[in-house]
Amino acid sequence: MARGRVIFEQKQCARCHQPGGQAGLGPTLEEVRRSQGALELAGRIWNHAPVMFALLTQQGLDWPQIGAAEMADLMAYLRADPARDPAPDLQQGQVLLIRKGCLKCHRLRGEGGSVGIEFTRYHGGYQSPVAWATTIWNHSSRMAGHSARMGVLYPRFTGDEMVNLFGFLKGSAEVSPR
Repeated sequence: MARGRVIFEQKQCARCHQPGGQAGLGPTLEEVRRSQGALELAGRIWNHAPVMFALLTQQGLDWPQIGAAEMADLMAYLRADPARDPAPDLQQGQVLLIRKGCLKCHRLRGEGGSVGIEFTRYHGGYQSPVAWATTIWNHSSRMAGHSARMGVLYPRFTGDEMVNLFGFLKGSAEVSPR
């Protein structure tokens, strides 16, 4: 957990997520650092990308890249545990993929947009909740920018939606030929 705290500081997360209940640009450290599922945290990470992207852009700062080992340490520090995530509802995951507009840019089995990746061919990000969180963290700033330029609403995920989407995409990639 100590490594996660160091990464939290190195990546300057505390600029917005301050400890001790101090008001900042984002939720306090105590609000972010609580018992939660790993995919629940991934959804929260995803949801805050557009605001964070806008603030960093205004300040002339780059999006902090985070590697998989760093993400694992951060998730441990933020008290995210995959055992707290419920089992995914794969049918709801498929519904979300469509309802959230993911296929406007991405493809699933050749159907959908041409801007983003083909989900069934992207196996690396589905290995674990940490791999998924790393992938979406490093992707979300680009997507926030693309969404704004294209006039596409950036999708938000609540409750178990990220669990269901991840489960569906992982299952779709597993049955696809590599």
